[in-house]
Amino acid sequence: MDRLTSLAVFIATVEEGSFAAAARRFGMSPAMAGKHISAIEADVNARLLQRSTRRLSLTDVGQIYYERSKQILEAYEEANREAGDTQATARGTLRVTVPVTFGELHVARVVARYLDDHPEVNVEVLLEDRYVDLLDTRVDVAIRIGRLKSSQLVTRQLAPCRMVLCASPGWLLRHGTPQTPEDLQSASRLAFSEAVSEGNWTLFDKQKHAHVIDGPCRLTANNLQLLVASALAGTGIVYGPTFVFGDYIRRKALLPLLPDYTVSDLVIQAVYPGALRIPMKVRRFVDYLARAFGDNPPWDQA
Repeated sequence: MDRLTSLAVFIATVEEGSFAAAARRFGMSPAMAGKHISAIEADVNARLLQRSTRRLSLTDVGQIYYERSKQILEAYEEANREAGDTQATARGTLRVTVPVTFGELHVARVVARYLDDHPEVNVEVLLEDRYVDLLDTRVDVAIRIGRLKSSQLVTRQLAPCRMVLCASPGWLLRHGTPQTPEDLQSASRLAFSEAVSEGNWTLFDKQKHAHVIDGPCRLTANNLQLLVASALAGTGIVYGPTFVFGDYIRRKALLPLLPDYTVSDLVIQAVYPGALRIPMKVRRFVDYLARAFGDNPPWDQA
């Protein structure tokens, strides 16, 4: 017997509550449905269903087998859908939410390429640094940066988000170059108010000891571009992602600090609602993002 058909009949029997109802779903006789179940029980050498004249019920083994069988059948059906989707056309409106600065600097070009390749898709981009509820706002994909809480959403890592401390040559000339994390306590600090780390900066020495720099900052802002401008103007020391500051460091407009210390990196991820039928417009867009960034993203290469 076809084992996938047997699994499907077993699942239907459990859900319908009888061989007869399951048989109707597959256009077979109740006796044939019973044979499918018996074949599985013979294979696993265990009784999965308790049969009586009035009802069917799962045994303990049957309950475990039912849950696993359902997962297997869903995975098989999803694989078939994905294979069929290779020739499918992405279409419709794709709603994407992206952190403001990351979207401006790095996502716009990906969206442009995606639109060129998918003439039947329109894209609506929402630049938001706050977390948006995807289901309430009908957003298809969110790009999120940080340490995400577990949820029922699907996540796919797009790139690492490496963090760096830096300051302008002018500020360092006036105030001196910090040699230890403790030197930062009295320094003029510029901080992103929407940061996952909630205001403190933590550095690790070579022995992995943590050095926490906290206390008030000279300037906080909910926009990274403003912090870039302030750092370039010599206002103080800024801490943030290399996808923002990497190009300025390459041009030596900003200089990295404390190279013997490390900081905790974050992750850039695509997040979208989980379902067996993920729309093709979503699948394709997330693939474009993953190819554009990756483990060694362009801003770190620079």
